[in-house]
Amino acid sequence: MTATLLTVSGAAVLIAAALLIWARPRRMVTTPAERAVHTALHTASLAARPLRRGLTRESAAEAAPHLRALVGAEGLGVSDPDGELLAWDGTHETLAAEFTGAARRAAAAQRPVLAHLPETDHPGRTLVTQPLLSDSGTVVGALGMVTGNRPGPGALGALAEVARYACGQLELAELDASRSRLDRAEVRALRAQISPHFIYNALNTIASFVRTDPDRARELILDFADFTRYSFRDAGEYTVLADELSNIERYLELERARFGPALQVRLRIAPEVLGVTLPFLALQPLVENAVRHGLAGTPGGGTVTIEALDAGTDCVLSVEDDGAGMDPDLLRSGSPATTGTGSTEGAHIGLANVDDRLRAAFGNDYGLVVDTAPGAGTKVSLRVPKFRPGIRP
Repeated sequence: MTATLLTVSGAAVLIAAALLIWARPRRMVTTPAERAVHTALHTASLAARPLRRGLTRESAAEAAPHLRALVGAEGLGVSDPDGELLAWDGTHETLAAEFTGAARRAAAAQRPVLAHLPETDHPGRTLVTQPLLSDSGTVVGALGMVTGNRPGPGALGALAEVARYACGQLELAELDASRSRLDRAEVRALRAQISPHFIYNALNTIASFVRTDPDRARELILDFADFTRYSFRDAGEYTVLADELSNIERYLELERARFGPALQVRLRIAPEVLGVTLPFLALQPLVENAVRHGLAGTPGGGTVTIEALDAGTDCVLSVEDDGAGMDPDLLRSGSPATTGTGSTEGAHIGLANVDDRLRAAFGNDYGLVVDTAPGAGTKVSLRVPKFRPGIRP
């Protein structure tokens, strides 16, 4: 987290400097200082893009020319944490063996290593190797540059700052990867929540129709197969609303077969929002909660209402039931105490999971809103932006 804050702070300073330059009326970049700042900002941004994918041979090869430009070196190498050469840019590319050894020594000592090169092959040149140290002190790689025989404080400081910048981008890449792993883990948690409750009841329901209504049993088996195929697929973190609603329809078909007329469903879907992208399994758990905790065990059954409406730049989704409801205080606290005829524990886990994933994908303005009270039913609402850069189904 500290590395992230430092990186963000450094980026803010660079952006502020750029704005000061570009905001001057009727003037472009004209002075040497302004041109130097602009060039450095542009070069740093070009280096950041591949580094945000992590440190691989491909990303190192793409970033190396821009890192070399930032330090003003004749040649620059990038290694992995074990000292293995990933990429070299510029002259003196025959220094792979020397750089590998220097990178290992720099990683072991966690400090720069200077090596004066042979006069016969590289006259008047020095190889300076700087370890890439994360905020926790872990070595994630190394940078090596070829410079003059006696590199001054300016050259050494430039390499250290560029190494710090590169390491910050790599840490951000790891944070992105960690978030993706967390998203996948949360989806697996939702799948685990589906399996022990719904699958058992669905199979029992299908079994009850096998003798009395074989055609109905066959239709339910196909619905069940399609539902499980979608719910347990491995096709990314996002889906489109149309696919999510189709899967919900299969789920409700199986539940209607189980509850009969006691379960009523109302749909209000605006066709123009069917292509909206949302996190995978973001809506289905809300519908399952409405059935399991809102209607199951309620005398006379009840109604589940699902809405998807166009709201300008957003799509507004809601799932409402007129069942037992929940105590808002218990829901906020996460207590597993019971309310009415059902437990709120499973409901709270599902709601918290979806809320976290929505906020991670779209920001804190896009969390769940829950309106509920004991005996008054439950309505869960959420907004999804119609378009968000970088998010694809």
